[in-house]
Amino acid sequence: MITQNFIQDLLSRIDIVDVIERDLPLKRMGANHQACCPFHNEKTPSFSVNQTKQFYYCFGCGTHGSAIGWVMEYSGLGFVEAVTELASSVGMTVPSVVDEDRVTDKHKELPELMLGAAQYYRHQLKQSAAAIAYLKQRGLTGEIAARYGLGYAPESWQNLTGVLRYSSAAALDTGLVIESDSGRRYDRFRDRIMFPIQNMRGAIIGFGGRVLPHDRAPGDSLEAAGEASQPKYMNSPETPLFEKGRELYGLFQARRAVRSAGRVLVVEGYMDVVALAQHGIEYAVATLGTATTPMHVQKLLQQSDNVVFCFDGDEAGRRAAWRALQNCLAQLVDGKEIDFLFLPQGEDPDSFVRKHGATEFEAGLASAMPLMSFLVRELGSEVNLQSEEGRAKLLRNAKPLVRQICAPMLGLMLRNRLAGLGGIGLAELDALYQIKSTVPRAPRRAPAKPPSVVRKLIELLLFESELVRFANSKEIDSAADLRLPDIASTELRVLRDLLVFLESKAQRPNVAAVAEYFRGEETGQWLADLGSSVFTWEEKKLSQLGLESEFQGLWAQFLERVREAGINQLHAKLPAEGWNDDDKARYRQLQQRPTQSGVAE
Repeated sequence: MITQNFIQDLLSRIDIVDVIERDLPLKRMGANHQACCPFHNEKTPSFSVNQTKQFYYCFGCGTHGSAIGWVMEYSGLGFVEAVTELASSVGMTVPSVVDEDRVTDKHKELPELMLGAAQYYRHQLKQSAAAIAYLKQRGLTGEIAARYGLGYAPESWQNLTGVLRYSSAAALDTGLVIESDSGRRYDRFRDRIMFPIQNMRGAIIGFGGRVLPHDRAPGDSLEAAGEASQPKYMNSPETPLFEKGRELYGLFQARRAVRSAGRVLVVEGYMDVVALAQHGIEYAVATLGTATTPMHVQKLLQQSDNVVFCFDGDEAGRRAAWRALQNCLAQLVDGKEIDFLFLPQGEDPDSFVRKHGATEFEAGLASAMPLMSFLVRELGSEVNLQSEEGRAKLLRNAKPLVRQICAPMLGLMLRNRLAGLGGIGLAELDALYQIKSTVPRAPRRAPAKPPSVVRKLIELLLFESELVRFANSKEIDSAADLRLPDIASTELRVLRDLLVFLESKAQRPNVAAVAEYFRGEETGQWLADLGSSVFTWEEKKLSQLGLESEFQGLWAQFLERVREAGINQLHAKLPAEGWNDDDKARYRQLQQRPTQSGVAE
């Protein structure tokens, strides 16, 4: 794993404002920078970045984090990928994070081999008049071909001799080489237009190949005939780098367009993605020779609040759409939309946009069918809703689908709709489906509790870590087994973790460094959720002396709570068990009221 020392060093070298402004223009507003939040729709800016604390927070949707968190959230990268991207931007090299038990040495060279193959295919495209003519016939320009790294695999059997050793194990692990039963090794992709498949970091992990059409004469060789019998489209097999159930073609190129458009379009082929981009629709991605998987849906919903699946209007397209719907149900989230667009019979996105243009295509997107409407339509088409038997069959067929939905509001609305179609009440449907009713009574509004003294201490330490010199983590240990009114044990544990961490650092870290140190832990989530307090204390504009006075007063309050709780604990023990010598000594100590510095008077 990446060491904490490296993470802290990285955060000290980057500026969160520079990182965010690569993707989102910021406007200086007082001590902070602001913009409209890219993670939800808004007209008034509520997204704030504090340059001093190296932290961002949206007061509209609550998203927050460090520069690492921004890259993960905005670009959809994992933690390691985000750290690697940021490190590269400041000339740092990430220490090896390879799990030696899972990835052997032979796999470490695969990314370089894949890149070499992509470069070779691009070079070959420039040399092939037939391949260039085919792409021009499909309406593609050189700019789009370059953007997606399109290439050409010649018709020969071992084109990659200059890239890899055919006799090596790595050659097979790339997925670019096939070994026959006789032991002969040859290229998987031959005479094909090549589409590099990139992960979210832009690394090439696989390829798709579209066979270049030729007119074959009857007298062609068996090898030529075999070539003609190959499938029109072919993808890399599963490899140590490539798992098609997790990857989406074109997502790396589409990220910014997805953010700008507010939606991501899912099509069935990489030629559709490239053709749409040629016509200015740059937010399209494609699955890779497999049906949409739950992992695909998760990744798509991380990128946008609106996912639109586009399918051909024939029976095969309808079946593919139904499979996609089934894999969406468990991933549904209230507030996010999944829609389905069906093109006219015989059309695919590539052919449609070339015939009718981008404007008409996007007009169709605006009228795409919501997932719930598609689900109800398909279920209703299988039964006779005019008969009791038909309605009963509808409700029976819907049950396993409904029970997959975890989004409370969407699930409730769908069950209401099905109950109406079935001619029964919602409560009856929930009883049949064995679903606990999610229609709560209107809760009584309890007055908001003021933040506890411990929470205020945590907020101040996040805002100004130098205040740690006025506290002592050992005082928390003495309060571990005490009942402190209005102070949750979790808060107490978070305060102790924060104090111990800050006490160990000669160079006091800012809130971003603290959040990253505790990433993945309960303490980290707790601290990150308090990110807005950084901006709240900033607005108070207290001097350093004022901050110190505020913190010392709160720390004194905390120590007094601990003292009182200790006395109460001893008083409760006396009638039942009596006091031993340690109890008596402790009682005498607690009777002495501490000063703000923690020394008894």
